[in-house]
Amino acid sequence: MSRFFACSVIREMASKGRSPLLARLAKQSGLVDTLSQSQRVYNLFDKAFSLLKRDGSRHEYVYKAALTQNILLGRHSLQTASMLNEFRVGNCKADLAILNGMATVYEIKSDRDSLARLERQISAYANVFAKVYVIAAEDHIPGVVSCVPEHVGVLLLNSRQQISTLREAVGRPEHTSPEAIFDCVRTIEAGLILRSCGVSVPAVPNTQLSFVLRELFTRLTPHEAHEGMVRVLKVTRNLVPLSDLVERLPRSLQPVALTVTIRKRDHERLVAAVNTPPRDAMAWA
Repeated sequence: MSRFFACSVIREMASKGRSPLLARLAKQSGLVDTLSQSQRVYNLFDKAFSLLKRDGSRHEYVYKAALTQNILLGRHSLQTASMLNEFRVGNCKADLAILNGMATVYEIKSDRDSLARLERQISAYANVFAKVYVIAAEDHIPGVVSCVPEHVGVLLLNSRQQISTLREAVGRPEHTSPEAIFDCVRTIEAGLILRSCGVSVPAVPNTQLSFVLRELFTRLTPHEAHEGMVRVLKVTRNLVPLSDLVERLPRSLQPVALTVTIRKRDHERLVAAVNTPPRDAMAWA
């Protein structure tokens, strides 16, 4: 069921107006047989999503959907905040981060996950993000609370897909690491962050650029590096161009649509694809 929400499916529908992979998944899973001809491809995604939400086996995508709907699109908006998905931090990969006035990361511990790597993940994230949260299934909550520091927030995703705050995260931008932040961003973003902090970047050959930028970056204070990262990444990872598209997609597809680079000219093709009758969509295979 989770493969319905793979980036490759969305990319195929957006670039070609069809997805052979989706058609194969629909047939193999048997979901297409549950649809009437009055329904559309987006109903396939809704049915797959409802299966991923089953208690005791909720998939990570369900947690990302809850964070997207309740926090990114609920408390904030695509005009004021940006979202980072699967953001590399050292040897870890942050599940989801939201940049608003502060950089906040959310580590997901779904029903299927282990807590074995949690302490190492939290330690790495605190070097880059001012606020760190763990969002978990109810069975994981005691284990999460016992192994994470008190500055880490704890969220519970209940069976109704509602997020409850069991402990608020403490914002600690002063504890971030300029060097760790540098290692997470693109070279062009590192230069923009430095300039936004009033630091001049010398013109040097590309072979020397990374070394020079790192040297300048490590001279920033944690506050400067963190604020600069939020300021710049809200522009370079801006999601506003996707606002209209997201509103035209089913809620089950919105989280993945926000994580795939989709050209403006492909928006109509994607919308048309998800509104295709099931029988026509099966011919995609």
